[in-house]
Amino acid sequence: MDLAYLWFFIVGFLFVGYFVLDGFDFGVGMSLPFLGKDDISRRQIINTIGPVWDLNETWVIVAGACLFAAFPEWYATLFSGFYLALLLILLALILRGVSFEYRHQREGLKWKRGFDRMIVIGSAVPAFLWGVAVANIVQGVPLDADHNFTGTLLTLLNPYGLLGGLTTLLLFFTHGVYFVALKTDGQVHDDARRLATRSGLATLVAAAAFIVWTIANAIGAGAPLITLVVVAALIAALALVGSIVANLRNREGWAFGLGAVTVVFAVLMLWFALFPNVMPSTTDPAHGLTIANASSTPYTLTIMSWAALIFLPLVLLYQGWTYWVFRKRVSRSRIEQAAAVAH
Repeated sequence: MDLAYLWFFIVGFLFVGYFVLDGFDFGVGMSLPFLGKDDISRRQIINTIGPVWDLNETWVIVAGACLFAAFPEWYATLFSGFYLALLLILLALILRGVSFEYRHQREGLKWKRGFDRMIVIGSAVPAFLWGVAVANIVQGVPLDADHNFTGTLLTLLNPYGLLGGLTTLLLFFTHGVYFVALKTDGQVHDDARRLATRSGLATLVAAAAFIVWTIANAIGAGAPLITLVVVAALIAALALVGSIVANLRNREGWAFGLGAVTVVFAVLMLWFALFPNVMPSTTDPAHGLTIANASSTPYTLTIMSWAALIFLPLVLLYQGWTYWVFRKRVSRSRIEQAAAVAH
């Protein structure tokens, strides 16, 4: 296989990893107003991702770095054209990270509630805008002959882009609530299971509409991998339904696992629909970016391939080990005991 095509799918794999891992982080953050009935329950929810949220975010850094190195033309067009949307995502991620670190530095209720609100905002904004951005990349955006984006932020807020944003917002929310149910006990666990059922059904409606629209666009554009688009869409839909059923049967592990499968194949569906383009142009198809005209030189891609072969397995092993170490549930009683000792 040509290395440029290989790296198209490696970049896709990195974004799959990011959306699966940081996706449930976003969902956990957005669940605070619904599940955090008191400070102990809010600490219980936040502690489920406390050891891993920053590790999960590194996936987007690696994905962006690989995108820059493997597809510089794509990177330049994307980051210049989507500058404001990506800046909002960056600011939201900074806001969320600061809130996780500073929330526990003072005991005042007003102090903690302020950072809790920032966690919610810092989780919801990226969850929505990532969906808007990826949907627009797949659908295509106005580009001139020099591959420069000629639209504005409002150009991205078209019906398909907004539906993509709503779908990722609901999907990440449900994915995160599954994780809360898996990692907690007591009232938070019970409330999370009930909330996941309601949000799962809402996600199913939005996802079904988005899947149908995506397949229709792919057929209209003559996507060469349309069979894989349909297969990935069906697997994502079945996994989402399965996660809702597993949650109803109190099988939190299965619900979370199938939620992760849903995210994986939803992203793959979009990646297959995009191939062999990386940034289609709605102004003139000739102005669009493809894998062939946006990639780096074969020498650069060869060096990157050897680096990925060596370091990517190490990253996966380290991340797997981290999750294994912090695999136990976050108990409310332990947080209460810790709070009593602190006082």
